[in-house]
Amino acid sequence: MRTIGMKRALAGVAIAALAMNAQAAQAASATGQAKAKILRQIQLTAGSPLDFGTIISGSTASTVAMTTAGTRTCGSGLSCPGTGTAGSFDIQGTNGAVVTVSGDSSVTLNGSISGTMTAALTYSANTVTLGASGGNFQVGGTLNVGANQASGDYAGTYNVTVNYQ
Repeated sequence: MRTIGMKRALAGVAIAALAMNAQAAQAASATGQAKAKILRQIQLTAGSPLDFGTIISGSTASTVAMTTAGTRTCGSGLSCPGTGTAGSFDIQGTNGAVVTVSGDSSVTLNGSISGTMTAALTYSANTVTLGASGGNFQVGGTLNVGANQASGDYAGTYNVTVNYQ
């Protein structure tokens, strides 16, 4: 009987040893990597203002359009002596990074005496890839001028946002 008990004990030890070796054979390890990319803080600076220029109103409502390239078109019934300018913004950030451009779709201009006008805004780009000296974009728009619009200086502000893509 002792021999049978001993054989059973040895068989149990052998099975346990095989199980341990099987678990050790299944174990694996690897090395992972951790990464980070640091981008410079974005700086956005307003350059030239969106300026529709001097407008002489007429007896009918019309529009004055300023392209993002700086070309002004005076609508029928209006006179537009002189020039105007597209708005511009300069962006500083990480060289080679892409930033998205978004902003208000319109701006209300309030008259210095009375009256208001609204302009629908357009942007020269939805994204800008920054170079070593940064990047820029322009803002144009279409200004709605009322019939016999009240005289005065008109001004308003609009918001623009840039963010890394």
